[in-house]
Amino acid sequence: MTTAHDIDLPAVLAERLTTTHPDVLRELLATFIHALMGAEADALCGAGYGERSADRTNQRNGYRHRQFDTRAGSLDLAIPKMRHGSYFPDWLLERRKRAERALTTVVATCYLLGVSTRRMDKLVETLGITSLSKSQVSVMAKELDAAVEAFRTRPLEAGPYTFMA
Repeated sequence: MTTAHDIDLPAVLAERLTTTHPDVLRELLATFIHALMGAEADALCGAGYGERSADRTNQRNGYRHRQFDTRAGSLDLAIPKMRHGSYFPDWLLERRKRAERALTTVVATCYLLGVSTRRMDKLVETLGITSLSKSQVSVMAKELDAAVEAFRTRPLEAGPYTFMA
């Protein structure tokens, strides 16, 4: 009689995601970071990008590009500039290694467990960001969900196939 082997599937998939597909992880990280910075910039401006509102207090004024080194490779980040004042994500500036590790964990968790608005809100709060509205969190979840879906449905013509039965 055979015994069933217990496999910690989330841990195995998280390891595979962080070790074998650096390009995919890099793309997911870039998507998540840009969505998060866009949501924070919208919160600072008082209105969404390109949206007219009486509550608007500031406007975007282009982007500045910065390199962000991660375990998946370097990311070219387009950080939104403000017309009045400045914006730089504190969660990215301080403790770079810890921020990179937290972002990688957030993206891997979203990939493994699926992306829901409530889960995304909790994951963003783990980064120390609490000023995002529910609609901004929802937009971020949709963007990351689209990137994950594109990865899951990509063609597998080249390379070895890994599957679980």
